Amino acid sequence: MKPLRDFRVLDLTNVLAGPFCCHQLAHMGADVIKVEEPEAGDLARKLGADPELNESLMGVSFLAQNTGKRSITINLKSRGGKDVLKRLARKSDALVENFRPEIMNRLGLGYETLRNENPALVYCAISGFGQDGPLRDLPAYDQIIQGMSGAMSITGNPDTAPLRVGFPIADTIGGLTAAFAVASALADRAKGRFIDVSMLESVMATMGWVISNYLATGGTPEPMGNDNFTASPSGTFRTGEGCINIAANKQEQFEALCRVVGRPDLVDDPRFAERKTRLENRAELTEVLEDALRAKPAAAWQGELNAAGVPAGGISSVPEALAHPQISKR
Repeated sequence: MKPLRDFRVLDLTNVLAGPFCCHQLAHMGADVIKVEEPEAGDLARKLGADPELNESLMGVSFLAQNTGKRSITINLKSRGGKDVLKRLARKSDALVENFRPEIMNRLGLGYETLRNENPALVYCAISGFGQDGPLRDLPAYDQIIQGMSGAMSITGNPDTAPLRVGFPIADTIGGLTAAFAVASALADRAKGRFIDVSMLESVMATMGWVISNYLATGGTPEPMGNDNFTASPSGTFRTGEGCINIAANKQEQFEALCRVVGRPDLVDDPRFAERKTRLENRAELTEVLEDALRAKPAAAWQGELNAAGVPAGGISSVPEALAHPQISKR
């Protein structure tokens, strides 16, 4: 018995942020109706690693975000198409769109119009920058948002930054934000509302640790590669074979790490004895630890460190991550 089983959602979105939002609502049981433009349809139908699926307009990028939805095409520019959408809106609980601001109003299908058809309709508009402000009319793709949010400026190390996150994180975060907002609004069944989701603001909301530290101290955030700016040793380390992630964020974890790698003397070393001094001498500590870690491969260290209560994990490829029994069994 899925929690949104009694709700119908109209999905007028394209490519990723909007379709991903409605995909989450479908997972939660909503009856999601995908509304596409005749002939062209969602651009994602032509995107993906399989050329034959792209040619048949069933690209992998489309399939990944649109399973579990019903489908219809409507020409929203025609009088008949507008009437069809209005009839659907009367019988639906929510509508999600990710056109540029004002496009739906120009079509005569904006929130105020559809609210007249259904006062309880939850209307969610997803855009790059929001429905108002100086940037509202600019086109926005994931990479543009990653750059403008500040996320790219702190990704990578000083030699490689700015660096894009390796998947469309801004689209995904925007979609999750919208799905949470729509689900929350649906909990208040009696009231319709307009929801304005900005991908830029959604991404920045997830950067709370970085932004809050800047606002509190004035220190400009910098790219630190695989290091954790709040703790040391916490990052990626070279071993005798392969790399390993270690997050010894607590004092007892640091002490256990020193024992496991055969360097208990580091616990009392004034350079590393306290959290503050470990941060100040991060590079020296990393060098010392990597010298010790060369004695064994990453896989061996992972088991020993976890057994000692030190969070540690290997660096998996995507196929390796998918094949891991923790993922495959769940």
